[in-house]
Amino acid sequence: MALDFNNMDGLVPAIIQDNATSKVLMLGFMNEEAYNKTVEEGKVTFYSRTKNRLWTKGEESGNFLNVVSIQEDCDHDTLLIQVNPVGPVCHTGEDTCWGEKNEEDIMFLKYLQDFIVKRYKEMPEKSYTTSLFKSGVNRMAQKVGEEGVETVIEATNGTDEGFIYEASDLIYHLIVLLTSKGYRIEDLARELKKRHKE
Repeated sequence: MALDFNNMDGLVPAIIQDNATSKVLMLGFMNEEAYNKTVEEGKVTFYSRTKNRLWTKGEESGNFLNVVSIQEDCDHDTLLIQVNPVGPVCHTGEDTCWGEKNEEDIMFLKYLQDFIVKRYKEMPEKSYTTSLFKSGVNRMAQKVGEEGVETVIEATNGTDEGFIYEASDLIYHLIVLLTSKGYRIEDLARELKKRHKE
C-alpha cells in the first residue's frame, strides 16, 4: 500500500465495517504507526487525537476489532477495514457509533446452519434434529419433499401466515439435508451467485 498520510497532519480516516453484516461500525483515524500495528497484530489500532497516543480498540473493554481485510480508496488517503467485532463497538454500549443494531435477519440462517452442524456433531438425545439425522438421508430428503408440498399448498390455497410457516419448515429441513451431505446453505448462495446475471 502507498498510503498518503500528508493530507491530514499525518492521519488517514479509517472506516470500520462489519465483515458479516456490511454495517459501518465506526470511524477512526490512523497515523502510519497505528496502521502498521493494525497490519502486524490483526487488531484495529487507531491514533487517538484526544489521548495523543496509539489506541487499540478493545484494549480496556475487550471488544476488539479483528481485521479481515484492509483496502485503501482511489486517492490513497482513506481506509476501509472489514472486521469481525468482539462485542459492541461504541463506548456507549451500542453496536455501532450511530446507534444501529449490527444485525440482519438473513444472518440468522448462518446461525441456524452452525447450530444444525453442532447438532450433527454432538447428536444430543431428545433433539428433533438428531432424530432427523439418525433417520437417514432418504427420510431427510422425504421431509424436504413433504415440506415443499405443504409450502405449495399454503401458497396456492392457504394463508400468508401459513405460507411463511411452511416455507420456514422447508428451509430448516433443507439445511438439515445439506448438512448430512456435507454442504452448507452458503454453498447454495455461491451457486446462485454464480448463476446470477445482471
